[in-house]
Amino acid sequence: MHYLKKTYLLLLVSGLLAGLLITNSGCNIYKFNEAVIPDSIKTVMVKYIENRASYVNPQLSPKLTDKLRQKIIGQTRLTQVNNDNADWVVSGEIRSYSLSTSAISGQQVVNNRLTIGVHIVLDGAKTDKKKEFDVSRSFEFKGTQSLQQAENEQGEEMIRTLTDEIFNRLFSDW
Repeated sequence: MHYLKKTYLLLLVSGLLAGLLITNSGCNIYKFNEAVIPDSIKTVMVKYIENRASYVNPQLSPKLTDKLRQKIIGQTRLTQVNNDNADWVVSGEIRSYSLSTSAISGQQVVNNRLTIGVHIVLDGAKTDKKKEFDVSRSFEFKGTQSLQQAENEQGEEMIRTLTDEIFNRLFSDW
C-alpha cells in the first residue's frame, strides 16, 4: 500500500510538471534562437575577419567570415551589402590561436587543447550602437595527433562553434 502511494504521488508530481512545461512553452519567455534586431535595421556588412594571432591557420579567417555571413543571412531578415552604407557593420579579428597540454598521464601527453580567441565589433550607424566582445573556444584533441591533424579533423566543428557563439552574442540579449 505504501508503495502505491509513492507511485501515485510520483505520477501526480510528474504530471503537474509536464503540464507546467506545456502551458509555459507558448509564452516565449526564452528566445534562444531568435535574433533581436530593431525594425529600422535592414542591411548588414560582414567585413573579412582578419587573423592577427601569432600562429595563422590560413583557412580559419575565410571560413569563419563566410560561415558568419551565411548564418546572418540565413537566420535573420537582414540583407548583406558590400559597402559602408550598411545599417550595421560587423568586423573582427582572430587574436589568439594557442596550443596547450590539457592532460598528462605519467610523462606522456594524453590530450592537447587548441584555444581560439576572436574579437568582434558591431558598429551600428543608424542606431549609434557599438558593441564589442570577445569569444573564446577550446577544442580538445589526442596527444598523439599533430596540430595539423587536429585542425583537419575538427576544423568544421571549430568554425561552427565559433560562428554560433558570435551570432548569439551579436543578435541575442540573453
